Amino acid sequence: MPRLAWSTPVFDLANRRIAVLVPCFNEAATIVAIVRDFQACLPGATIYVFDNNSTDDTARIAGAAGATVRSVALQGKGNVIRRMFADVDADLYVMVDGDATYDASAAPLMVRKLLEEGLDMVVGKRCPDEQDAYRAGHRFGNRLLTSFVAALFGDRFSDMLSGYRVFSRRYVKSFAAHSSGFETETELTVHALQLRMPVGELPTVYKSRPEGSLSKLHTYRDGARILFMIVRLFKNERPLHFFGIGALATLLLALFLAEPLFMTWLETGMVHRLPTALLCTGLGLLSFVLLSSGLVLDTVTKGRIEQKRFAYLAVPPPAP
Repeated sequence: MPRLAWSTPVFDLANRRIAVLVPCFNEAATIVAIVRDFQACLPGATIYVFDNNSTDDTARIAGAAGATVRSVALQGKGNVIRRMFADVDADLYVMVDGDATYDASAAPLMVRKLLEEGLDMVVGKRCPDEQDAYRAGHRFGNRLLTSFVAALFGDRFSDMLSGYRVFSRRYVKSFAAHSSGFETETELTVHALQLRMPVGELPTVYKSRPEGSLSKLHTYRDGARILFMIVRLFKNERPLHFFGIGALATLLLALFLAEPLFMTWLETGMVHRLPTALLCTGLGLLSFVLLSSGLVLDTVTKGRIEQKRFAYLAVPPPAP
């Protein structure tokens, strides 16, 4: 794919408090470039580096480069994001991974898109500028998981797992942040979809990691955690659908097993396989319990979503 050419837009951000949030774990090889690039592209923004128990000199190097350094004791990207959103006060938030794979010059464009279109989140859609920047397995997994989320919650993103995002203040202050690891991007996406926030995407150059920088992503383990997070969010945010699927499956199984028993009863007036009849009865009762649970939890979830909506609306949107 040809390299995308970015030009820094000229528009006034002097009166905006912009925070660049960089979660880091052992990124001593790249953190200076991250800090300096974002200082150049977003002059006046405060660069926050949240160090997550790094064993190298990430924190010291970031501080020497001019970043505000904070430490997070709980290990995991989700834990870092929870701390960042809680501690940093700003009008606009730019979140970017500390591996120097994202193009800092796209940040002003993403900020402008958010302001001009009245959005609450803009996701930097990754466009690899070289063959090895975005491995085929990761690209396939991202596409698969993004399609799964689209089927369950709505099709509004094509790169759900991007680590490059711009947020409004009201998004950040209404985000509960339950996840602890790399599945946090899934939670960020579903939060916006669940509250039907105005969101957008912008293509951004995605580069290979510089020499000496190692990925912390474990393809299969973290992929499984992301899939589990999707299922858990589906249960929490769509309980009627989740338990309704289980109720329908158990009901169909009960009817399938009961069909020969019913035909025998019509012919002979007797039930010959009592254990199977008891199993069918139990499955029917389980189906009823699952459906009832889904109905009750759906009512509870609607009330919880209303409270999240009120928390979201309590913060004014960024002025255009």
